[in-house]
Amino acid sequence: MAFTKITEQPSLYNDLEKKSIREILEDINTEDQKVALATRKAIPQIEKLVSEIVPRMKQGGRIFYMGAGTSGRLGVLDASEIPPTFGMPKTLVIGLIAGGDIALRNPVENAEDDMERGWQELQEHNVNEKDVVIGIAASGTTPYVIGAMREARKHGILTGSITSNPDSPMAAEADIPIEMIVGPEYVTGSSRMKSGTGQKMILNMITTSVMIQLGRVKGNKMVNMQLSNQKLVDRGTRMIIEELGLDYEHAKTLLLMHGSVKKAVDAYKNASSI
Repeated sequence: MAFTKITEQPSLYNDLEKKSIREILEDINTEDQKVALATRKAIPQIEKLVSEIVPRMKQGGRIFYMGAGTSGRLGVLDASEIPPTFGMPKTLVIGLIAGGDIALRNPVENAEDDMERGWQELQEHNVNEKDVVIGIAASGTTPYVIGAMREARKHGILTGSITSNPDSPMAAEADIPIEMIVGPEYVTGSSRMKSGTGQKMILNMITTSVMIQLGRVKGNKMVNMQLSNQKLVDRGTRMIIEELGLDYEHAKTLLLMHGSVKKAVDAYKNASSI
């Protein structure tokens, strides 16, 4: 099948500058509603990837997200949210972006065109067969990502990809390609919109389901979250109250003593059973 860049096809809307603010917002919302449906169609592939990630992480493996521009930023964003949300070390989910951290705020010229740099960065992190490398690119053509995935695969490392074009060069380098086809963007070629939204949804699905499988959630609660502000201390305290029936101050003291809801509850239950 010939490779077609749906992400670059003309918008379904025209004369955007002549539209009212309300019309623009309603049109964007109409397009955004297509994203969840496109993501739903990709669930079988997402499930397959998560099923491969979990046993690797149980053996000490890591997830590496790789992307450029918006895709790279979204990978870094998802990775950065794992420690505070699930209390995991920041070394377990790693986001790499073409051009390095400076590219999070500023475009770095030609960084995404370097076919070798991505693999070099993975080697700097001592990537190995327990790890999983997931390339993210709306177009599915980013050389920085493709080169890294190709080398990773040669070294026996599982590769996945998230793209918005079917049968892309990047998907060809993935053991488990996820294709989320959202159609042309509202502003032609602006893949920070629907493609970016869909990427964020899929990244949420991957890491949240992995962390639940790894036991980092109890019931429906973030029992391992970092207590990095008063809002989270209060949330954790109320979780302990609900679980153990203690008064607020006792629950808060336990939480601050042990550092997480899970540790506090376990310690209290162990002490009570003695």
